Amino acid sequence: MAARRTDGAGADRRHRAGPARRTAGDAAAPLTPEQARARARILAVIHAIPPGQVMGYGQVAMRAGLPGRARLTARILGQNEDPSLPWHRVLRSDGRIAMAEGSAGWREQSQRLRAEGVVVENGRVRMPAVDPAVALDAAVWGLG
Repeated sequence: MAARRTDGAGADRRHRAGPARRTAGDAAAPLTPEQARARARILAVIHAIPPGQVMGYGQVAMRAGLPGRARLTARILGQNEDPSLPWHRVLRSDGRIAMAEGSAGWREQSQRLRAEGVVVENGRVRMPAVDPAVALDAAVWGLG
């Protein structure tokens, strides 16, 4: 299924690419260097999540060196324009898909996760007992 969703339901706009997601204020305000670095770090962590694995918004922020910034992770995903970004691998901390149940975005995320072998039951994924982000440190930041 295409990364871009064009339905009009508000809940389905989360993680959607394209200018319809932006407001007039977004385009007028360029990112500060600090904001751009934070965005780049979050995107690097998301790109490094291997197929078949998931992370919570807070886990992504933590691995990006931005503890407590789960909402920032969600906002960056909501403004995503990169069709190669594996946005579907980022979930709520309890494993739930963060879109309205049954919405087009919810179905798309469920389908993408299942295609990678992730078990999705009632819109929820069992979050790993061991933080998969530990293995990401080496991939993203060269730690080992």
